[in-house]
Amino acid sequence: MKESKKSRPPKAKLHPRNQHQGEYDFTLLIKSNPTLAEYVKPNDYGTDSIDFSNPKAVKALNQSLLQHYYNIDLWDIPEGHLCPPIPGRADYIHHMADLLSDNGVIPKGQKIHCLDIGVGANCIYPLIGNHEYGWSFVGSDISPESIHSAQIILNANPRPKSAISLRLQANPKFLFTGIINQGEVFDLTICNPPFHASAEEALQGSKRKTRNLKQKRNTKTVLNFGGQSNELWCNGGERVFVYNMIQDSIQHATSCLWFSTLLSKESNLIPTRKTLEKAGAVAIKVIPMGQGNKTSRIVAWSFLSKEQQDTWKKLRWAK
Repeated sequence: MKESKKSRPPKAKLHPRNQHQGEYDFTLLIKSNPTLAEYVKPNDYGTDSIDFSNPKAVKALNQSLLQHYYNIDLWDIPEGHLCPPIPGRADYIHHMADLLSDNGVIPKGQKIHCLDIGVGANCIYPLIGNHEYGWSFVGSDISPESIHSAQIILNANPRPKSAISLRLQANPKFLFTGIINQGEVFDLTICNPPFHASAEEALQGSKRKTRNLKQKRNTKTVLNFGGQSNELWCNGGERVFVYNMIQDSIQHATSCLWFSTLLSKESNLIPTRKTLEKAGAVAIKVIPMGQGNKTSRIVAWSFLSKEQQDTWKKLRWAK
């Protein structure tokens, strides 16, 4: 008897406006980026896929997705830098669009000013946010190499370049201070914080991911999505990073309508909420997200009252 194919487990639902619903259409993606073809093969479920433990395959897939869906003709990153999964990054942007919506109307155009903390060498969030909603972005990072790489991407793609600028954070103790200029305001800040608390923890996490992808023990660690030390870990991990972000946001309470960050570990949610309450955040929102078998959440906060938020929108978003 012929062995039947495995049944694919159901995936967590993406945001309704996310362009990456269902399986990847590799026929279309290969047309956008022919180099992807060498990495596409049938998987255990009988459908075309790539080896997600292969960093070259993951980068080729990202290049195809960015070109086909977001009109990014040239995109590349230095070896070893974070190569993020596009659908999850797009989900964050779409959820933030809902958060900014006014009576169900999503504000669009460069009048919406966003700050990406930790833009990375990939510049993914600004590229997606500008394409989907026309927003303008400032991307900050503590790594000169990341800023340089992101600028190369922008220089190669004139349309988003005009709406996206980059700033180097000279003092790694701060996230907003030193980046937000005096008198400058942002409608939204976003961040994908370092997940791990140490280099060793990051290495073990990568090993687990590799074993899960290959379904077998793998002693050779390959960072399929890459990542430099500042992208993957910091002292105290995600909880301490977000705590520091909240403390710094207090100093810029009236400079931003909504602060936000991804929070991968559910165990960090309660202490983060308590920190926000002590910090005096007037509004706190927790937005669940899911991609594939992974679940996470966005935590957003504002120091502005409902009346102040309404005034902000009338003054800044008026046509």
